[in-house]
Amino acid sequence: MAYKDYYAILGIPRNATQEEIKRAYRRLALKYHPDKNPGDKEAEEKFKEISEAYEVLSDPEKRAIYDNYGYSGLKSSGYSGFEDISDIFKTFSDIFEDFFGFSFEEKSQTRPRDGADLSYEIVLDLEDLFQDKKLEIEVEKLEACEYCGGLGYDLEKGVKTCETCKGKGRVTYSEGFFRISYTCPDCKGRGTIYVEKCSHCKGSGRIWKKKKLNITIPAGVEDGTILRIPGEGEAGLFGGRPGDLYIRVKIKPHPYFYRNKSDIIGNLKINFISAILGDKITIPYFGEEVEVEIPAGTQPVDEIVIKNKGLPDPKTGKRGNLILKVQVELPKKVGEEGKKLLKKFAQVEGLEDFKNGLESYQKKKKEGFWKKFIFGSK
Repeated sequence: MAYKDYYAILGIPRNATQEEIKRAYRRLALKYHPDKNPGDKEAEEKFKEISEAYEVLSDPEKRAIYDNYGYSGLKSSGYSGFEDISDIFKTFSDIFEDFFGFSFEEKSQTRPRDGADLSYEIVLDLEDLFQDKKLEIEVEKLEACEYCGGLGYDLEKGVKTCETCKGKGRVTYSEGFFRISYTCPDCKGRGTIYVEKCSHCKGSGRIWKKKKLNITIPAGVEDGTILRIPGEGEAGLFGGRPGDLYIRVKIKPHPYFYRNKSDIIGNLKINFISAILGDKITIPYFGEEVEVEIPAGTQPVDEIVIKNKGLPDPKTGKRGNLILKVQVELPKKVGEEGKKLLKKFAQVEGLEDFKNGLESYQKKKKEGFWKKFIFGSK
C-alpha cells in the first residue's frame, strides 16, 4: 500500500494548526481547481490529492489515526477518500463558501422529488380467503396541496425572473484568471423564483390528509403477502411522482383448520362404529355444510380428501382440497350389555383371543407377523 504524506502534500509541518491547514488548502485549491485547469488530468488528480489531505488533517479524529498509525491505519479504519470531483464539492461546500463567497453544493429543496412509499397491514381470518375480500381502509399521509398543485407557490401571483442570475440559472464567479460557474443559490438553477409561497402549505407543496381507499384482497393469498397499490403513497414534492402503498396481509390462525398452500387441513373425530361400518356425516365448513362419506374400515391415521373444497390459487383460480385426518374415538366406559355385544363381535370376527386378555392377543399377533414375514405363510 503506497504511503501518502498528507503534510507534505499540503506543504505544512506536522504540528500545523487548523488555521494553517485551512490556508494551505485554500492556496492549493485555487491553483489546481479543475475550472482553472480545463482538461488537465494531472491538475485534477492533484486537486483530489490535496482535498483528501485536507479532509484527513482537518478532522481531529482522522488526523489522530493518521499520526499514530499512518496511511494504512487510516485505510483499515474504513476511510476511502474521494471517488470524483463532485464528492469534493459536496463535502466541502461550506469551506468553498468561506473561500470564495458561495457554495458549490447544488440545493435540491425545490427540485421535483418522488414521494415516499407507505406500508399498511391487513389482518384477515382464514374464512376471508375463500373469495376476494373487499375492504375500505383509511390512510393518513402527505397529499399534494390542492391549492398550489404541489408546486409550493401562489399560482395566482406566479413566478418572476431571478434577479441574481438574470434567468440563466447559473452564476459565474471570477477572480483574476480563476473563473467558475455554479448553480444560482437563489433560484436553485430554475431561473425563476416564486413571487409568494402558497399560504396553505407554506411552500412545502404538501399537507397532511386522511384518505379512504377501497381495496380488494385476492382470494387464497398467503400469510405475509405484500400487495402494491401504485400512486397511493405520499405525494411527491414540487411535481415529483407519488410513492406507492404496500399492503401486508396477515392471516390469523384458525382453531380447527390450517392451510398447506391451497389445501385446507383439519382433524375429523369419529366413533369406532362409524370407522368400522362406514358412515355419512355433515360438518360445518366456512359458511356452508359439507357432506363427508366415511368408508367402512377407516383407520385412525387415514385421510379423507374432499376435492375442490380448499382455497383458490391466487394465480390460476384452481381450488385445492379439504383434507380431513381421521381420529377414531373409543368409549372410555362400556355397559354390561355393550360388553356382551363386543365379546360376541370378537367371536364372530375371529378375535376370540381377547378373552385371554390383550397381552395374549398381542403376543399371538406378533408371532403371526414374524411367521408370515419370515416364512411367507398366508
